[in-house]
Amino acid sequence: MTDEELVLRARDGDRDAFVELMRRHEEALHNMAWSMLRKEEDVADAMQETVFKAYRSVASLREAQFFRTWIFRILINECNSLLRGRSRTVAVADFPVAAAQSAAYDEVDMRDAVDRLESKQRTVIILHYFEDLSVAQMAQTLQVTESAVKTRLMRARTALMKKFQSNAKGSMNYESI
Repeated sequence: MTDEELVLRARDGDRDAFVELMRRHEEALHNMAWSMLRKEEDVADAMQETVFKAYRSVASLREAQFFRTWIFRILINECNSLLRGRSRTVAVADFPVAAAQSAAYDEVDMRDAVDRLESKQRTVIILHYFEDLSVAQMAQTLQVTESAVKTRLMRARTALMKKFQSNAKGSMNYESI
């Protein structure tokens, strides 16, 4: 059964269809929440609120084909709400550990490099490359223009490229932030 068919059934009150939709998108939603929040307890809170809000309002989703964009928008709003609620202080344990220098290109962890990008850049990279959303879908999800999404993608790609620079021997080194 396709997502669209499940959405239609969920809109009509089929709880099992909603549960199946959430199972299909759970990992992608979790990864997005983790990339924004970096704390498992906050991720769990954001996921729980997202599922709750989606369940309460799935009947109001007009276009079934936009379920994925819609659920990501709910999650991103929840993550942003949690981020706004955090205190301005940062515990020493929360500072990222600097990545070790590596001479071998194949030892570089691209996901780690993406996770070190600033929030807006990290979000567009994850949505575009890891979740396979189009520029138009990302614009709708993030509630910005397509031009803004393209700019964020360009800046994120540039930031990633700067992290990977050739040294004199021709091997790649990862520069930690």
